[in-house]
Amino acid sequence: MLSAPGLPSKAWFWKFKITDMKNAVRVDFSSRSVGAEIMDDLDCHGEVVDQTLRELDFINQWLGGNVVSLQAIKSIWKTIPKEQPLRIADLGCGSGEMLRIVSRLAAKENRNVVLMGVDANSHIVGYAKKHSKEYSNISFQSVSVFSQEFKEQKFDIVLATLFMHHFADADLVSLFSSLKQQSKFIIMNDIHRHPLAYHAIKILTQLFSRSAMVKFDAPLSVLRAFSKTELNDILYKAGITEFSLKWKWAFRWQLIIHGHQV
Repeated sequence: MLSAPGLPSKAWFWKFKITDMKNAVRVDFSSRSVGAEIMDDLDCHGEVVDQTLRELDFINQWLGGNVVSLQAIKSIWKTIPKEQPLRIADLGCGSGEMLRIVSRLAAKENRNVVLMGVDANSHIVGYAKKHSKEYSNISFQSVSVFSQEFKEQKFDIVLATLFMHHFADADLVSLFSSLKQQSKFIIMNDIHRHPLAYHAIKILTQLFSRSAMVKFDAPLSVLRAFSKTELNDILYKAGITEFSLKWKWAFRWQLIIHGHQV
């Protein structure tokens, strides 16, 4: 596996740089890319990852990405009595920023929430724990969402922000099938694959990012993302029929799924 203990080594970065150059020659938006993001390497750690997490939090805040998830949470909360305790999981939690935002929102609305961040990269979980120490209602697990350990857990709401595009269609069918049994509601906030989204994020990250990982992964994330037809097909194969799928700025899909009453 590749390793990034600090700033990426020349060999480590060049492997990805070559791939990126090939993609730049001819970009295909007709189907989801199967290219691997640097973030997919679960051994990736060090300052390069920390810088990436900081920049992703900034991007989600200023491009409105967090709003898409929060709108969905608020719409669900309207249907749930305030006195009802809620167990909420954030898949691919990254820095834990979304959990901290939800915790503050719950406190403002006098809701009792228990929040759990899930990330398969133990180094990222360590970063999230460090930055969430002041939140007693937030905990973290370093576990794969495909593991039996995770599948045995139940939640009221499952969040997945910029997480689902990391997986192939077949894996997503399996994951959605499992999540609908584990939770009452599933919220997915992910990218709409579109040329404008690709070229915009490529330009922005080249101009403003200091993270080699962000510069490589951000455009590739768009290529690995979804069209509306693809999402509908994945949900159909997962046996999911009750859902709301809406396009949101900037090039985001907001998906709300009604799971089982667990």
